[in-house]
Amino acid sequence: MDNADFAAMEKKVLLSWLLAFYGNMLTDNQREMARLHWEEDLSLTEIAGQFSITRQSVHDTVSRTEKQLEGLEEKLGLLKRFRAMEAGLQACRREMSQVVAAGGTEGHLAAARRLIDTLLDQEEE
Repeated sequence: MDNADFAAMEKKVLLSWLLAFYGNMLTDNQREMARLHWEEDLSLTEIAGQFSITRQSVHDTVSRTEKQLEGLEEKLGLLKRFRAMEAGLQACRREMSQVVAAGGTEGHLAAARRLIDTLLDQEEE
């Protein structure tokens, strides 16, 4: 895989994340065409066939959706905040693995570890 392929794949992953965060702000058609293109890796022609429209219409819709999602992230920053919280939770998990409970705090430490693990596991689903 060359750098261009890798960059294209990274962009699709980013757009899929943005779709997950902001998809409810799109029309049903925008959301479905973007999902099919970015997450299911269907070509514009394949999507056009499913919607009985032209390839150019799908291209325009997907391009407009991409700009809209990027604009929403620029204004609201939900994905950026999510990634920062996830990184913070991962750091907490690493730091807590170094902590040894003292006199009667074992239950609290175990509970804190479970809470962090639960939060991180929810994000992976």
